[in-house]
Amino acid sequence: MIKFPRVARGAAVSVFALGLLSMTPAWGAQAVPFGGFTVGSIPVEFLLFACVLAGVAMFHQWTLPVALTGAVVIAAYKIFASPFKAGIGLPGFLSHLTHEWVILVNLLLLLMGFALLAKHFEESQVPAVLPRYLPDDWKGGFVLLLLVFVLSSFLDNIAAAMIGGAIAHTVFRGKVHIGYLAAIVAASNAGGAGSVVGDTTTTMMWIAGISPLEVLEAYIAATVALVVCGIPAALKQQAFSPIQRDATAGARIDWPRVAVVAFILIAAVFVNVLVNTRFNHVSDAFPFLGAAVWAALLLSTGLRKPDWSLLPGAFKGSVFLLSLVLCASMMPVEHLPAASWQTALGLGVLSAVFDNIPLTALAINQGGYDWGFLAYAVGFGGSMIWFGSSAGVALANMYPQARSVGQWLRHGWFVAVGYVAGFFVMLALIGFHPGSTPRAGSVSAGPAVTVGK
Repeated sequence: MIKFPRVARGAAVSVFALGLLSMTPAWGAQAVPFGGFTVGSIPVEFLLFACVLAGVAMFHQWTLPVALTGAVVIAAYKIFASPFKAGIGLPGFLSHLTHEWVILVNLLLLLMGFALLAKHFEESQVPAVLPRYLPDDWKGGFVLLLLVFVLSSFLDNIAAAMIGGAIAHTVFRGKVHIGYLAAIVAASNAGGAGSVVGDTTTTMMWIAGISPLEVLEAYIAATVALVVCGIPAALKQQAFSPIQRDATAGARIDWPRVAVVAFILIAAVFVNVLVNTRFNHVSDAFPFLGAAVWAALLLSTGLRKPDWSLLPGAFKGSVFLLSLVLCASMMPVEHLPAASWQTALGLGVLSAVFDNIPLTALAINQGGYDWGFLAYAVGFGGSMIWFGSSAGVALANMYPQARSVGQWLRHGWFVAVGYVAGFFVMLALIGFHPGSTPRAGSVSAGPAVTVGK
Protein backbone atom coordinates (compact mmCIF):
# COMPACT_ATOMS: atom_id res chain seq x y z
CA MET A 1 0.00 0.00 0.00
CA ILE A 2 1.28 3.44 -0.93
CA LYS A 3 2.10 5.65 2.06
CA PHE A 4 1.97 9.40 1.53
CA PRO A 5 4.35 11.67 3.44
CA ARG A 6 2.86 13.77 6.21
CA VAL A 7 3.41 17.00 4.27
CA ALA A 8 1.66 15.55 1.22
CA ARG A 9 -1.32 14.48 3.35
CA GLY A 10 -1.47 17.93 4.91
CA ALA A 11 -1.26 19.60 1.52
CA ALA A 12 -4.08 17.40 0.26
CA VAL A 13 -6.29 18.38 3.18
CA SER A 14 -5.37 22.03 2.65
CA VAL A 15 -6.33 21.89 -1.02
CA PHE A 16 -9.53 20.01 -0.16
CA ALA A 17 -10.48 22.56 2.50
CA LEU A 18 -9.53 25.52 0.34
CA GLY A 19 -11.53 24.18 -2.56
CA LEU A 20 -14.60 23.85 -0.37
CA LEU A 21 -14.18 27.14 1.42
CA SER A 22 -13.45 29.06 -1.75
CA MET A 23 -16.90 28.10 -3.04
CA THR A 24 -18.59 30.28 -0.44
CA PRO A 25 -17.98 33.71 -2.00
CA ALA A 26 -19.83 32.51 -5.11
CA TRP A 27 -22.81 31.30 -3.07
CA GLY A 28 -24.82 34.41 -3.77
CA ALA A 29 -24.69 38.13 -3.23
CA GLN A 30 -24.11 38.99 0.40
CA ALA A 31 -26.68 40.99 2.35
CA VAL A 32 -23.88 43.27 3.56
CA PRO A 33 -21.02 43.83 1.08
CA PHE A 34 -17.83 42.11 2.18
CA GLY A 35 -15.22 44.70 3.12
CA GLY A 36 -12.07 42.64 3.67
CA PHE A 37 -9.16 41.76 1.38
CA THR A 38 -9.37 38.97 -1.17
CA VAL A 39 -6.96 36.89 -3.21
CA GLY A 40 -8.77 36.63 -6.50
CA SER A 41 -12.34 36.03 -5.37
CA ILE A 42 -11.35 34.29 -2.12
CA PRO A 43 -11.48 36.31 1.13
CA VAL A 44 -8.22 36.12 3.08
CA GLU A 45 -10.10 34.59 6.04
CA PHE A 46 -10.70 31.42 4.06
CA LEU A 47 -7.02 31.14 3.15
CA LEU A 48 -6.03 31.54 6.81
CA PHE A 49 -8.57 28.93 7.89
CA ALA A 50 -7.30 26.51 5.23
CA CYS A 51 -3.78 26.98 6.65
CA VAL A 52 -5.07 26.16 10.13
CA LEU A 53 -6.73 22.97 8.89
CA ALA A 54 -3.58 21.98 7.00
CA GLY A 55 -1.52 22.60 10.14
CA VAL A 56 -3.82 20.38 12.19
CA ALA A 57 -3.52 17.67 9.54
CA MET A 58 0.29 17.83 9.29
CA PHE A 59 1.19 18.36 12.94
CA HIS A 60 -1.31 16.25 14.87
CA GLN A 61 1.05 16.19 17.89
CA TRP A 62 0.57 19.96 18.21
CA THR A 63 -3.07 20.37 17.25
CA LEU A 64 -3.85 22.65 20.20
CA PRO A 65 -1.07 25.23 19.53
CA VAL A 66 -1.92 25.21 15.82
CA ALA A 67 -5.64 25.78 16.41
CA LEU A 68 -5.08 28.43 19.10
CA THR A 69 -2.56 30.29 16.95
CA GLY A 70 -4.95 30.17 14.01
CA ALA A 71 -7.81 31.59 16.08
CA VAL A 72 -5.61 34.44 17.33
CA VAL A 73 -4.28 35.25 13.85
CA ILE A 74 -7.72 35.21 12.22
CA ALA A 75 -9.20 37.32 15.04
CA ALA A 76 -6.35 39.84 14.75
CA TYR A 77 -6.78 40.04 10.97
CA LYS A 78 -10.51 40.59 11.34
CA ILE A 79 -10.00 43.29 13.98
CA PHE A 80 -7.50 45.27 11.92
CA ALA A 81 -8.40 44.55 8.30
CA SER A 82 -11.81 42.95 7.80
CA PRO A 83 -15.27 43.53 9.32
CA PHE A 84 -17.16 41.13 11.55
CA LYS A 85 -20.86 40.58 10.95
CA ALA A 86 -21.49 42.47 14.19
CA GLY A 87 -19.27 45.43 13.35
CA ILE A 88 -15.67 46.50 12.75
CA GLY A 89 -12.53 46.52 14.88
CA LEU A 90 -12.33 45.50 18.52
CA PRO A 91 -15.99 46.44 19.24
CA GLY A 92 -17.04 44.15 16.39
CA PHE A 93 -14.94 41.31 17.81
CA LEU A 94 -16.41 41.77 21.30
CA SER A 95 -19.92 41.79 19.82
CA HIS A 96 -19.06 38.61 17.93
CA LEU A 97 -17.92 36.92 21.15
CA THR A 98 -21.10 38.08 22.87
CA HIS A 99 -23.03 36.29 20.15
CA GLU A 100 -20.92 33.10 20.27
CA TRP A 101 -20.11 32.69 23.97
CA VAL A 102 -23.05 30.43 24.80
CA ILE A 103 -22.14 27.87 22.13
CA LEU A 104 -18.47 27.95 23.14
CA VAL A 105 -19.15 27.61 26.88
CA ASN A 106 -21.67 24.84 26.28
CA LEU A 107 -19.11 22.90 24.25
CA LEU A 108 -16.52 23.33 26.98
CA LEU A 109 -18.87 22.17 29.72
CA LEU A 110 -20.15 19.20 27.74
CA LEU A 111 -16.77 17.90 26.59
CA MET A 112 -15.32 18.10 30.08
CA GLY A 113 -18.46 16.85 31.82
CA PHE A 114 -18.94 13.89 29.53
CA ALA A 115 -15.28 12.92 29.97
CA LEU A 116 -16.04 12.45 33.68
CA LEU A 117 -19.29 10.64 32.84
CA ALA A 118 -17.50 8.20 30.52
CA LYS A 119 -15.03 7.37 33.30
CA HIS A 120 -17.93 6.83 35.71
CA PHE A 121 -19.47 4.44 33.20
CA GLU A 122 -16.22 2.54 32.66
CA GLU A 123 -15.66 2.16 36.41
CA SER A 124 -19.24 0.98 36.92
CA GLN A 125 -18.04 -2.36 35.49
CA VAL A 126 -20.95 -2.46 33.04
CA PRO A 127 -18.50 -2.71 30.09
CA ALA A 128 -16.74 -5.57 31.87
CA VAL A 129 -19.91 -7.69 31.98
CA LEU A 130 -21.18 -6.78 28.49
CA PRO A 131 -19.23 -9.62 26.78
CA ARG A 132 -21.84 -11.98 28.27
CA TYR A 133 -24.40 -10.43 25.95
CA LEU A 134 -22.36 -9.46 22.88
CA PRO A 135 -21.62 -11.91 20.02
CA ASP A 136 -18.12 -13.40 20.20
CA ASP A 137 -17.05 -12.45 16.67
CA TRP A 138 -17.09 -9.32 14.49
CA LYS A 139 -20.83 -9.04 15.03
CA GLY A 140 -20.10 -8.02 18.63
CA GLY A 141 -18.29 -4.93 17.39
CA PHE A 142 -21.17 -4.13 15.06
CA VAL A 143 -23.74 -4.53 17.85
CA LEU A 144 -21.71 -2.06 19.92
CA LEU A 145 -21.97 0.45 17.06
CA LEU A 146 -25.73 -0.13 16.99
CA LEU A 147 -25.84 0.62 20.72
CA VAL A 148 -24.02 3.93 20.15
CA PHE A 149 -26.45 4.72 17.31
CA VAL A 150 -29.48 4.14 19.58
CA LEU A 151 -28.00 6.08 22.51
CA SER A 152 -27.31 9.07 20.29
CA SER A 153 -30.93 9.25 19.19
CA PHE A 154 -31.89 10.70 22.56
CA LEU A 155 -28.56 11.65 24.15
CA ASP A 156 -26.07 14.25 23.03
CA ASN A 157 -23.80 12.55 20.51
CA ILE A 158 -20.73 13.47 22.55
CA ALA A 159 -22.01 11.34 25.42
CA ALA A 160 -22.94 8.46 23.10
CA ALA A 161 -19.50 8.46 21.46
CA MET A 162 -17.67 8.54 24.79
CA ILE A 163 -19.81 5.76 26.27
CA GLY A 164 -19.06 3.73 23.15
CA GLY A 165 -15.38 4.52 23.51
CA ALA A 166 -15.40 3.41 27.17
CA ILE A 167 -17.07 0.11 26.28
CA ALA A 168 -14.67 -0.48 23.39
CA HIS A 169 -11.68 0.13 25.66
CA THR A 170 -12.84 -2.70 27.91
CA VAL A 171 -14.17 -5.31 25.47
CA PHE A 172 -11.21 -4.88 23.10
CA ARG A 173 -8.68 -4.83 25.98
CA GLY A 174 -7.51 -1.29 25.29
CA LYS A 175 -6.57 -2.01 21.66
CA VAL A 176 -9.06 -0.11 19.50
CA HIS A 177 -8.35 0.36 15.80
CA ILE A 178 -8.50 3.89 14.38
CA GLY A 179 -10.98 2.68 11.76
CA TYR A 180 -13.28 1.46 14.52
CA LEU A 181 -12.93 4.77 16.37
CA ALA A 182 -14.05 6.52 13.18
CA ALA A 183 -17.05 4.16 13.06
CA ILE A 184 -17.97 4.99 16.68
CA VAL A 185 -18.02 8.69 15.79
CA ALA A 186 -20.02 7.94 12.65
CA ALA A 187 -22.54 5.87 14.63
CA SER A 188 -22.99 8.64 17.19
CA ASN A 189 -23.55 11.26 14.49
CA ALA A 190 -25.84 8.96 12.49
CA GLY A 191 -27.98 8.24 15.54
CA GLY A 192 -28.63 11.91 16.16
CA ALA A 193 -29.38 12.77 12.52
CA GLY A 194 -33.06 11.84 12.61
CA SER A 195 -33.87 13.01 16.14
CA VAL A 196 -34.62 16.59 17.15
CA VAL A 197 -32.99 15.97 20.54
CA GLY A 198 -29.99 14.04 19.22
CA ASP A 199 -28.00 16.77 17.48
CA THR A 200 -27.59 20.54 17.55
CA THR A 201 -28.59 20.93 13.92
CA THR A 202 -31.85 18.99 14.25
CA THR A 203 -32.69 20.88 17.43
CA MET A 204 -32.20 24.13 15.51
CA MET A 205 -34.72 22.92 12.94
CA TRP A 206 -37.17 21.98 15.68
CA ILE A 207 -36.88 25.43 17.27
CA ALA A 208 -37.50 26.97 13.84
CA GLY A 209 -40.88 25.24 13.64
CA ILE A 210 -39.92 22.24 11.48
CA SER A 211 -41.83 19.12 12.49
CA PRO A 212 -39.78 16.27 14.04
CA LEU A 213 -41.42 13.99 11.47
CA GLU A 214 -39.71 15.90 8.65
CA VAL A 215 -36.33 15.16 10.22
CA LEU A 216 -37.15 11.53 11.02
CA GLU A 217 -36.60 10.44 7.41
CA ALA A 218 -32.87 11.07 7.90
CA TYR A 219 -32.75 7.66 9.59
CA ILE A 220 -33.13 6.05 6.15
CA ALA A 221 -29.75 7.41 5.07
CA ALA A 222 -28.25 7.09 8.56
CA THR A 223 -29.12 3.39 8.78
CA VAL A 224 -27.60 2.67 5.37
CA ALA A 225 -24.47 4.62 6.29
CA LEU A 226 -24.15 2.73 9.58
CA VAL A 227 -24.30 -0.64 7.82
CA VAL A 228 -21.91 0.41 5.05
CA CYS A 229 -19.25 1.75 7.44
CA GLY A 230 -20.04 -0.39 10.49
CA ILE A 231 -19.49 -3.84 9.01
CA PRO A 232 -15.98 -3.21 7.59
CA ALA A 233 -15.05 -1.36 10.80
CA ALA A 234 -16.17 -4.29 12.95
CA LEU A 235 -14.30 -6.76 10.74
CA LYS A 236 -11.16 -4.61 10.89
CA GLN A 237 -11.41 -4.32 14.68
CA GLN A 238 -11.94 -8.07 15.12
CA ALA A 239 -8.80 -8.76 13.08
CA PHE A 240 -6.85 -6.12 15.04
CA SER A 241 -7.97 -7.15 18.53
CA PRO A 242 -10.79 -9.71 18.91
CA ILE A 243 -13.66 -8.88 21.19
CA GLN A 244 -13.49 -10.29 24.70
CA ARG A 245 -15.42 -13.58 24.76
CA ASP A 246 -16.34 -13.71 28.43
CA ALA A 247 -17.08 -11.22 31.14
CA THR A 248 -14.07 -10.07 33.15
CA ALA A 249 -13.48 -12.47 36.02
CA GLY A 250 -14.83 -11.11 39.29
CA ALA A 251 -16.55 -8.15 37.64
CA ARG A 252 -19.45 -6.82 39.70
CA ILE A 253 -21.59 -3.92 38.60
CA ASP A 254 -21.24 -0.85 40.80
CA TRP A 255 -24.91 0.11 40.89
CA PRO A 256 -24.43 3.44 42.72
CA ARG A 257 -22.07 4.51 39.92
CA VAL A 258 -24.62 3.34 37.33
CA ALA A 259 -27.16 5.50 39.14
CA VAL A 260 -24.82 8.49 38.88
CA VAL A 261 -24.46 7.97 35.12
CA ALA A 262 -28.23 7.61 34.71
CA PHE A 263 -28.86 10.72 36.81
CA ILE A 264 -26.53 12.83 34.68
CA LEU A 265 -28.01 11.58 31.40
CA ILE A 266 -31.61 12.01 32.58
CA ALA A 267 -30.82 15.55 33.72
CA ALA A 268 -29.33 16.35 30.31
CA VAL A 269 -32.28 14.93 28.37
CA PHE A 270 -34.83 16.60 30.67
CA VAL A 271 -33.25 20.04 30.37
CA ASN A 272 -32.79 19.65 26.62
CA VAL A 273 -36.46 18.82 26.04
CA LEU A 274 -37.76 21.33 28.60
CA VAL A 275 -35.83 24.29 27.24
CA ASN A 276 -36.61 23.51 23.62
CA THR A 277 -40.33 22.90 24.16
CA ARG A 278 -41.20 25.51 26.79
CA PHE A 279 -38.45 28.11 26.75
CA ASN A 280 -36.94 28.06 23.26
CA HIS A 281 -37.07 31.87 23.16
CA VAL A 282 -34.19 31.89 25.67
CA SER A 283 -32.39 28.73 24.52
CA ASP A 284 -29.52 30.75 23.05
CA ALA A 285 -29.12 33.00 26.09
CA PHE A 286 -27.45 30.55 28.49
CA PRO A 287 -25.55 27.21 28.26
CA PHE A 288 -28.42 25.25 29.81
CA LEU A 289 -27.33 21.74 28.81
CA GLY A 290 -23.72 22.12 29.94
CA ALA A 291 -24.88 23.65 33.22
CA ALA A 292 -27.34 20.77 33.75
CA VAL A 293 -24.61 18.15 33.22
CA TRP A 294 -22.29 19.85 35.71
CA ALA A 295 -25.06 20.40 38.26
CA ALA A 296 -25.85 16.68 38.11
CA LEU A 297 -22.14 15.80 38.39
CA LEU A 298 -21.69 17.95 41.48
CA LEU A 299 -24.91 16.83 43.13
CA SER A 300 -23.89 13.18 42.76
CA THR A 301 -20.37 13.50 44.20
CA GLY A 302 -21.64 12.26 47.57
CA LEU A 303 -22.54 8.95 45.95
CA ARG A 304 -19.44 8.53 43.77
CA LYS A 305 -16.67 11.08 43.19
CA PRO A 306 -15.62 11.78 39.59
CA ASP A 307 -12.02 11.26 38.50
CA TRP A 308 -11.04 14.94 38.57
CA SER A 309 -7.58 14.10 37.19
CA LEU A 310 -9.16 13.76 33.72
CA LEU A 311 -10.06 17.43 33.54
CA PRO A 312 -6.70 18.88 32.38
CA GLY A 313 -6.60 16.58 29.35
CA ALA A 314 -10.28 17.14 28.59
CA PHE A 315 -9.76 20.88 28.88
CA LYS A 316 -6.96 20.85 26.30
CA GLY A 317 -9.06 18.89 23.84
CA SER A 318 -12.01 21.19 24.44
CA VAL A 319 -9.97 24.33 23.81
CA PHE A 320 -8.78 22.82 20.53
CA LEU A 321 -12.35 22.36 19.30
CA LEU A 322 -13.43 25.77 20.60
CA SER A 323 -10.58 27.35 18.63
CA LEU A 324 -11.75 25.71 15.40
CA VAL A 325 -15.38 26.65 16.07
CA LEU A 326 -14.34 30.25 16.72
CA CYS A 327 -12.30 30.28 13.50
CA ALA A 328 -15.26 28.97 11.52
CA SER A 329 -17.63 31.50 13.08
CA MET A 330 -15.46 34.36 11.81
CA MET A 331 -15.65 33.29 8.15
CA PRO A 332 -17.60 35.74 5.92
CA VAL A 333 -20.29 33.27 4.84
CA GLU A 334 -23.61 35.04 4.29
CA HIS A 335 -25.49 32.92 1.77
CA LEU A 336 -25.64 29.36 0.46
CA PRO A 337 -26.36 28.18 -3.09
CA ALA A 338 -29.99 27.58 -4.04
CA ALA A 339 -31.53 24.80 -1.98
CA SER A 340 -31.20 21.43 -3.74
CA TRP A 341 -30.03 17.92 -3.03
CA GLN A 342 -26.67 18.81 -4.57
CA THR A 343 -26.26 21.68 -2.10
CA ALA A 344 -27.24 19.45 0.81
CA LEU A 345 -24.71 16.83 -0.29
CA GLY A 346 -21.99 19.49 -0.52
CA LEU A 347 -22.83 20.89 2.91
CA GLY A 348 -22.21 17.45 4.39
CA VAL A 349 -18.74 17.32 2.85
CA LEU A 350 -18.05 20.89 3.98
CA SER A 351 -19.15 19.93 7.48
CA ALA A 352 -16.06 17.73 7.78
CA VAL A 353 -13.89 20.86 8.03
CA PHE A 354 -16.34 23.63 8.84
CA ASP A 355 -18.61 24.18 11.84
CA ASN A 356 -22.06 22.94 10.87
CA ILE A 357 -23.98 25.24 13.24
CA PRO A 358 -23.67 28.46 11.16
CA LEU A 359 -24.17 26.47 7.95
CA THR A 360 -27.41 25.02 9.30
CA ALA A 361 -28.56 28.45 10.51
CA LEU A 362 -28.05 29.86 7.01
CA ALA A 363 -29.92 26.92 5.45
CA ILE A 364 -32.87 27.36 7.82
CA ASN A 365 -33.09 31.08 7.14
CA GLN A 366 -32.86 30.41 3.40
CA GLY A 367 -35.54 27.67 3.41
CA GLY A 368 -36.46 25.35 0.55
CA TYR A 369 -34.60 22.28 1.85
CA ASP A 370 -35.80 18.77 2.41
CA TRP A 371 -34.98 18.85 6.12
CA GLY A 372 -34.29 15.14 6.42
CA PHE A 373 -31.57 15.36 3.78
CA LEU A 374 -30.06 18.44 5.40
CA ALA A 375 -30.14 16.86 8.88
CA TYR A 376 -28.36 13.75 7.65
CA ALA A 377 -25.78 15.68 5.61
CA VAL A 378 -24.65 18.19 8.22
CA GLY A 379 -24.98 15.66 11.05
CA PHE A 380 -23.14 12.68 9.56
CA GLY A 381 -20.77 14.60 7.30
CA GLY A 382 -18.54 15.71 10.17
CA SER A 383 -17.56 12.09 10.82
CA MET A 384 -15.25 12.00 7.80
CA ILE A 385 -12.42 13.77 9.67
CA TRP A 386 -11.77 13.42 13.39
CA PHE A 387 -12.07 17.14 14.17
CA GLY A 388 -15.15 17.51 11.96
CA SER A 389 -17.48 16.85 14.88
CA SER A 390 -17.42 17.39 18.63
CA ALA A 391 -17.96 13.65 19.08
CA GLY A 392 -14.75 13.02 17.14
CA VAL A 393 -12.77 15.48 19.24
CA ALA A 394 -14.17 13.97 22.44
CA LEU A 395 -13.17 10.46 21.36
CA ALA A 396 -9.72 11.69 20.30
CA ASN A 397 -9.27 12.95 23.87
CA MET A 398 -9.75 9.34 25.01
CA TYR A 399 -7.65 7.87 22.18
CA PRO A 400 -4.87 10.33 21.16
CA GLN A 401 -3.82 8.08 18.26
CA ALA A 402 -6.99 9.18 16.46
CA ARG A 403 -5.61 12.71 15.98
CA SER A 404 -3.88 11.85 12.72
CA VAL A 405 -5.96 13.01 9.75
CA GLY A 406 -3.97 10.76 7.44
CA GLN A 407 -4.59 7.65 9.54
CA TRP A 408 -8.26 8.57 10.03
CA LEU A 409 -8.79 8.90 6.28
CA ARG A 410 -6.71 5.84 5.46
CA HIS A 411 -8.34 3.48 7.97
CA GLY A 412 -11.77 5.11 8.17
CA TRP A 413 -12.36 5.54 4.43
CA PHE A 414 -15.62 3.60 4.71
CA VAL A 415 -17.21 6.51 6.63
CA ALA A 416 -17.07 8.68 3.49
CA VAL A 417 -18.38 5.77 1.41
CA GLY A 418 -21.20 5.30 3.92
CA TYR A 419 -22.07 9.00 3.76
CA VAL A 420 -22.43 8.97 -0.03
CA ALA A 421 -24.25 5.60 -0.07
CA GLY A 422 -26.75 6.67 2.57
CA PHE A 423 -27.47 9.95 0.83
CA PHE A 424 -28.14 8.43 -2.58
CA VAL A 425 -30.17 5.51 -1.25
CA MET A 426 -32.49 7.98 0.47
CA LEU A 427 -32.60 10.13 -2.67
CA ALA A 428 -33.59 7.10 -4.76
CA LEU A 429 -36.23 5.90 -2.28
CA ILE A 430 -38.06 9.09 -1.38
CA GLY A 431 -36.61 11.89 -3.52
CA PHE A 432 -35.72 15.43 -2.46
CA HIS A 433 -38.84 17.45 -1.62
CA PRO A 434 -38.70 20.93 -0.05
CA GLY A 435 -40.20 20.83 3.41
CA SER A 436 -42.13 23.28 5.54
CA THR A 437 -41.11 26.92 5.78
CA PRO A 438 -39.28 27.78 9.02
CA ARG A 439 -40.48 30.65 11.16
CA ALA A 440 -38.93 33.91 9.98
CA GLY A 441 -36.02 35.09 12.10
CA SER A 442 -36.21 32.04 14.35
CA VAL A 443 -32.52 31.13 14.00
CA SER A 444 -29.45 33.36 14.02
CA ALA A 445 -26.42 31.17 14.74
CA GLY A 446 -27.74 28.10 16.43
CA PRO A 447 -29.17 27.17 19.80
CA ALA A 448 -27.23 26.72 22.95
CA VAL A 449 -28.90 23.64 24.28
CA THR A 450 -27.42 20.76 22.32
CA VAL A 451 -23.94 21.25 20.99
CA GLY A 452 -22.73 17.99 19.48
CA LYS A 453 -22.23 18.10 15.74
